[in-house]
Amino acid sequence: MALLTCSDLSLGYEGKAILEHIEFEVHAGDYLCIVGENGSGKSTLMKTILGLIRPLKGKVLTGDGLRQSEIGYLPQQTVVQRDFPASVYEIVLSGCQGRQRLRPFYTRADKELAWKNIRRMELEPLARRCYRELSGGQQQRVLLARALCATRKLLLLDEPVAGLDPKVTAEMYQLISDLNRKDGITVVMISHDLEAALRYASHILHIGASIYCGPVAGYLKSETGARWTQRGGEGT
Repeated sequence: MALLTCSDLSLGYEGKAILEHIEFEVHAGDYLCIVGENGSGKSTLMKTILGLIRPLKGKVLTGDGLRQSEIGYLPQQTVVQRDFPASVYEIVLSGCQGRQRLRPFYTRADKELAWKNIRRMELEPLARRCYRELSGGQQQRVLLARALCATRKLLLLDEPVAGLDPKVTAEMYQLISDLNRKDGITVVMISHDLEAALRYASHILHIGASIYCGPVAGYLKSETGARWTQRGGEGT
């Protein structure tokens, strides 16, 4: 059974569709990269999957015991968020909020999970540091640790390497790949980097004037993929 199913989705704002007839499934262990033109609706699709935006038409369904509140999410950062005055530990621990339900406090298990993911992202020496004092790459590791506190199954990542230098970008891609391949966490990632998407992903969802969803090998053979790879993914 699919972890995530999007069925005949139409997306947009104020009744005006920007994407229509989106159909795809994500299964346990998949690494799906969403690519396409700027303004094609990639972030809108991700917010719809998370329930932050209602679809104009169609459904988003979760399966295999996954609840929508158990999806880990790493959004694009704003300037205000980068300046957030909280410690690394506090931000990572806040990823457990979806697990609290009606509890007004964090449990010992929540705190242990936060420390586990801090260590997982090699952030233990920075745990008491203020988030806004960290480099961009360190901040993204913090947000990834936070997202891991929310899920054991599915991560949604919105351009997680945006603004990072090449070395830190490569490290972040490797971290995400290890979470997928070694820890079995399913990944859905918006990417503007077509080369990296083709290297790391198992599946591609291309949205825009044409739509493709399927394995990377099939994407490269498709008319959409062939045209896009010739352009070098320009505009994604």
